[in-house]
Amino acid sequence: MFVLSILLLIAAAVLFLVGRGRTGAGGWKLGAVLSAVAGVLAGVFSCVHVVSAYEVGVPVTFGKIGTPLVSGMHFKSPFTDVTSFSTRPVDLDLNGKDVVEVRSSQGGVLYADVTIKWAVVPAKAVALYRLAGSEEAVEERLVLPDSREIVRNVFAKHTSEEGYASAREQISSEIAGLVKERLAPRGIDVTSVNLRNVRPSEKLQDQIDKKIQQEQATERATEASRTAKAEAERKRIEAEGIARANKIIERSLSDKVLYNQCLEAYKEAAKANPVYAVPCGTDSNGTPVIVDSGKK
Repeated sequence: MFVLSILLLIAAAVLFLVGRGRTGAGGWKLGAVLSAVAGVLAGVFSCVHVVSAYEVGVPVTFGKIGTPLVSGMHFKSPFTDVTSFSTRPVDLDLNGKDVVEVRSSQGGVLYADVTIKWAVVPAKAVALYRLAGSEEAVEERLVLPDSREIVRNVFAKHTSEEGYASAREQISSEIAGLVKERLAPRGIDVTSVNLRNVRPSEKLQDQIDKKIQQEQATERATEASRTAKAEAERKRIEAEGIARANKIIERSLSDKVLYNQCLEAYKEAAKANPVYAVPCGTDSNGTPVIVDSGKK
């Protein structure tokens, strides 16, 4: 803008000089006036800079960095360049082609989708300008590489199973803490880190499936063994119960009891058919014999 102002003023001077030496040069003089006015306006605008809301400007004059400019209108030297940084939160999405490939402590490959929300701290705009040079470079040179490095380092401390299942919340918390700790001194405020998805590679998925099948087979074998042991224990208890019952019966079967049972049997048999019976004996040779009268 300042260069344009100089060119317009030079043009105004040329038009004025050319028009002064000619008769009827009203058009030349008018052109000179208009050029001079335009040159002055361009010069004024080159000395004014407006910083938009939610932005901070870093002025640089001949390589010297000045005090950051807050939102509003500012007067500056026409030789001063102002680099603006947005202070609004920005989402850095590490997914798709930018997904983070990580390795677990066991060497398994996983893919992590991460979203990092960050913003420039206005008071640290000068430091960020020195480190990166522009708002786009802040993300490319600072936020992106540091975040990817931290994500890989955190996953490397955990097993594959912890990475995609059991410890995802813990891993997300670790990543958030380390990213904030790394970027805060540089003037970058990390408001949130969201570990949205973790998926194993195809090779790791095959290993996981085989492990699950082995665990299921082991569980089935363990259950079968447990069932067999329970059945054997049940049969042992049943056998012991029968043995104890037989011992009780054996102790209770005296000669008098057997004689009484023999008489009861004769009574029941006599109700149906006449019988001839040898009286029951009470010694070892006295086995009762029942003879049906209908048979010879």
